[in-house]
Amino acid sequence: MYSRCEILFPHSRVSGLKKLKGEDWRKLTERIALLPETHEDALSFSHMMIRLCDCLNCDLGSYKAALGCSACSQRTINALRDTDQQLLRRFEKSRKEVLSYLNQIGAGEEKAA
Repeated sequence: MYSRCEILFPHSRVSGLKKLKGEDWRKLTERIALLPETHEDALSFSHMMIRLCDCLNCDLGSYKAALGCSACSQRTINALRDTDQQLLRRFEKSRKEVLSYLNQIGAGEEKAA
C-alpha cells in the first residue's frame, strides 16, 4: 500500500517548507536543506518538526500517514500562527536539546573507551 513510508519527519522534506513563512524561515530551511542529515542542525530541525507534527503519535493507519510527511509538515507549518522569530526560537530550543544529548552520549563513549 505504501511504497515508501516514513514515520518521522525526514530531512529530505525540509526544502518543501521554505515558502510557507517569511524570509528568516526561508533562510533557515535553505541552510538546513543543504546540510547532511546527520549534521547537528539538521537533526535539530528534524527534532523540532517531529514535535510540531506529532510524529511520535503517527501510525501507518492514520490519516496523517496517508497524507505523507510532505503534506503533513506543510499543513502543520501553515496552521501555526508562529512568526519567523518564534519558529527560530523553537529551532534553537531543539538545537540545545540535541546538542545536550549528543554531548551526553559523547561523554559516555569516552568513559567506555
